[in-house]
Amino acid sequence: MRWSGRRQSSNVEDRRGIGGGTMMAGGGIGTVIVLLAVMFLGGDPGVVLQQMNQANVGNGGQAIDVNTPEAQRAKEFVSVVLADTEDVWNDLFAKAGREYREPTLVLFSGGVESACGYAGTSVGPFYCPADEKVYIDLAFFDELERRFNAEGDFAQAYVIAHEIGHHVQKVLGIEERTRAARSRMSERQANEMSVRQELQGDYFAGVWAHHAQRTKQILEAGDVEEALNAASAVGDDNIQKQTQGRITPDSFTHGTSAQRASWFRKGLESGDMNGGDTFAAGAL
Repeated sequence: MRWSGRRQSSNVEDRRGIGGGTMMAGGGIGTVIVLLAVMFLGGDPGVVLQQMNQANVGNGGQAIDVNTPEAQRAKEFVSVVLADTEDVWNDLFAKAGREYREPTLVLFSGGVESACGYAGTSVGPFYCPADEKVYIDLAFFDELERRFNAEGDFAQAYVIAHEIGHHVQKVLGIEERTRAARSRMSERQANEMSVRQELQGDYFAGVWAHHAQRTKQILEAGDVEEALNAASAVGDDNIQKQTQGRITPDSFTHGTSAQRASWFRKGLESGDMNGGDTFAAGAL
């Protein structure tokens, strides 16, 4: 991905290495990767975050040196990707006669407090609609590459763009309507609604990539494959197969590998922010 030297967003809050974050007992994200099924909490992460709080509070953590060249470069990359999403969504919203509210992206290490509750690293990247912030522990990208073989900077950009997609849902009012609908549903129905919401986040990530490429030529050879591989890697079926050895479709909350890759590609190919109706009958 071509990103070096471009505009960095000012909406990045770096909380790495500053108190308040704790690592899970055992010292590494790998020890709690079974919770990757909730890595993209675009809907209502409050309940999951409260559960993670019970597991995380009180355990020791290792300080992160944010001044190393590697840490600084990681922040620069995230800031550039966030700036790209700002440029794309500000433009698309303006063309639709609407105003886009730019979210804040919070970098943390070990654990973080959000308006949705406390979250440990094991929760993975998530969007909190209550404060309109995206939270990311960059250690997640190492685990994504090591355990799921989803490597590459554009795979990481896809993760960020997906979470921003949930913010787009919040601004459009989709998140609120979906949350209200889920509260009246059975568990199985609510899970299906969550899948539809997550797949739309993937679609919006593709829409971002379409327009970022058109205006800034960000893509290099193999980048699209990196994103599709990452989308496939975090499918519910793939995660369940790795973590519990069996697949239980009724418990899916994010979509299968094939669905996630498919909806990202649809957004990438169309670039139409109004074309990703994953809630329509027959969309799944």
